[in-house]
Amino acid sequence: MVPNHIKSIAVLTSGGDAPGMNPCIRAVVRAGLAHDIKVFGVEGGYQGLIRGTFRPLGARDVGGILQRGGTILQTARSTEFRERNGQREAIRQLNNAEIDALVVLGGDGSLHGAMKLAEQGVAVVGVPASIDNDIFGTDMCIGVDTALNTIVDGIDKLRDTASSHSRAFLVETMGRNSGYLATLAGIVTGAEMVLVPEVATPVADIAHTIEEAYLRGKTHAIIVVAEGFKPNTTELGRQIDEMDLGFTTRVTILGHIQRGGKPSAFDRQLATRFGIKAVEFLTRGQTNVMTGLNGREIIPIPIETVISQPKQVSMEYLEMARMMAR
Repeated sequence: MVPNHIKSIAVLTSGGDAPGMNPCIRAVVRAGLAHDIKVFGVEGGYQGLIRGTFRPLGARDVGGILQRGGTILQTARSTEFRERNGQREAIRQLNNAEIDALVVLGGDGSLHGAMKLAEQGVAVVGVPASIDNDIFGTDMCIGVDTALNTIVDGIDKLRDTASSHSRAFLVETMGRNSGYLATLAGIVTGAEMVLVPEVATPVADIAHTIEEAYLRGKTHAIIVVAEGFKPNTTELGRQIDEMDLGFTTRVTILGHIQRGGKPSAFDRQLATRFGIKAVEFLTRGQTNVMTGLNGREIIPIPIETVISQPKQVSMEYLEMARMMAR
């Protein structure tokens, strides 16, 4: 717990970038100023924290960034921070700058880093920002909605060319070890099949689905593949292409395009709410927690709880994707 008279906080973005990070930074800054708290931006994630690359942020410094993707503070993965000495140097830099608390925007690895600081006495609030939506304790992370819309737009365009050439497309989405993006994309684009790392699917079953779509008179087949699925999309495409299934096969890996672009209205709103709540939690003395969306409410979730277990993709969503593919 920290006293209610916090005078200064720092905000950093860590790990993979996510659309909506900038609106959240903006919200932290302006909410902090509304509470008469000085706000500093940490440039370059945890590596920047170790180096003490802080810069003061005022209301005008975060003007005009709502619509920008990525993060104005930049982000990086730091191997140095994983070591105890790196963490101690980061704490030393915070103390030298007289910064009372830290807001960390990022995914699973970033929240593990926040927990390391919390265990050593730093007042921390985490904000879930990951297009993978694999953070336990929150219904939605910053960036997910924008990434999903990017995927949907890509698949809609691929469907046009797939129909024109009578092809089966294997479309790989991001998600690390989570099938959330692939599953939701499969549902809202009407994909013939969704492949996720949470459920093992034999290649023979995939081939049967593609061949059946051809025999039923479909002009194409779209298979959405989460990047954590085994075998990987390229190898799967090679195996499928060697079979006589009616359709010719093409592989499309959407890649980092899913991380970019203007954040959607939903992501801007969620990011703003998370940022305001992060500051509010700190002023109330609620630390070592993450902002979590629970239904319509944003509640504090202990970071220790968040990192203790993975978030599983909904089996209901997977069944929905299967049912809608008929």
